[in-house]
Formats: sequence, C-alpha cells, structure tokens
Amino acid sequence: MRRAPIVLTATVLGTAGVLLFKPLPVSSLTGTSSASSDSSASSSSPDSTSSSSSAAASPSSSASASSSAGSGSSSTKAISTTATGALETDRYGNTQVKVTITKGRITEVTVLAYNDGDPRSAEISQQAIPLLRQEVLSKRTAAVDAVSGATYTSNAYEASLQSALDKAGYTSPDGSKANTDLSSADANLFGH
Repeated sequence: MRRAPIVLTATVLGTAGVLLFKPLPVSSLTGTSSASSDSSASSSSPDSTSSSSSAAASPSSSASASSSAGSGSSSTKAISTTATGALETDRYGNTQVKVTITKGRITEVTVLAYNDGDPRSAEISQQAIPLLRQEVLSKRTAAVDAVSGATYTSNAYEASLQSALDKAGYTSPDGSKANTDLSSADANLFGH
C-alpha cells in the first residue's frame, strides 16, 4: 500500500510524457544552416540533378569547373552540383537524401524524407541521421558503417545517397560504393 502513490504518480507522469512527445522537424536533421541555401533546389523533381556556380546558375548538368574572365585575368570558379537520391522504401517508411558536391568533395547531405512510419521509427531516424551525415562528410563516400540499432535507416540513407552520388557522377576517393539493393539487406534482417 505504501507504493501505490509512487506507482500512480509515475504512471501519470509517464502518460503525460508520451502524450506530449513531439518528433524533431526534418530541418533539424540536416545539421547545418547551409541547408536553407539549398532549399531552392529542393523544389525540383525528386530525381533531378541541378548545377550552380557561386556566381549564377548554370543550365547544364555537367559537374565541371567554369572559367570566367575578370579584368583580363582568368579564374576558375567551382560548380556546386546538387543531386537528389532515389526515394528508398522499407518496412518503416521512406528515405530520401540530397547531396551537394563542390570541388569534387561532398559538402552537404540533406534529408528530404526519413523513416517516420511510427513514433519509434522517427526517433531512431532522428538519432541516426546526424551520425550518418557526419560519417559521410568525413569519409567522402556513401559506404559508411551502419548506426547500431538503426540498420534500416542506415541502409536506406546509404542507398539514396549512393543513387544521388551516381547521378552527380561522383566517385569516392577510395572507389567504394554503398549497396543500393534494399531487398537483399531486408531479407538478411528477418529474425534479427
């Protein structure tokens, strides 16, 4: 009988905590404020690739450097290529990323959609995506280690990112590529 007030209080507080839970917005998963500068490119179709230079947008989709003459001298300005990966679907939801490559380096990875089929999936994705983004930016490849406890999110993130890198014509420094076939990865996870 002495524990009844404690149990009731804990139950009420736990219920209130569950009812007040709100997942983080997708914008908080990008990790930097430079994602807002990429928002104009996100209005294009999901499978599009766009290229822009620091001075003006270029209509071509090639990712080469453009030269401009200024005051009689020639300088090279890097073209920033942005590509959107395929929408990857698994049992917990959809995942899609957009990558920006500048001067041959992955400079930004933005999540457009993530596994949020239920609150638990959203929570797992919100914890895993910043870790995956950090790994991708440091290793400069989509073939990074999966986050423990977020295997589906990791696999879908890597697959979408690899498709974006392929569209942009990017090859990682070590030549590695992430697996883009989620059906084989999904078959290996049943019962685990």
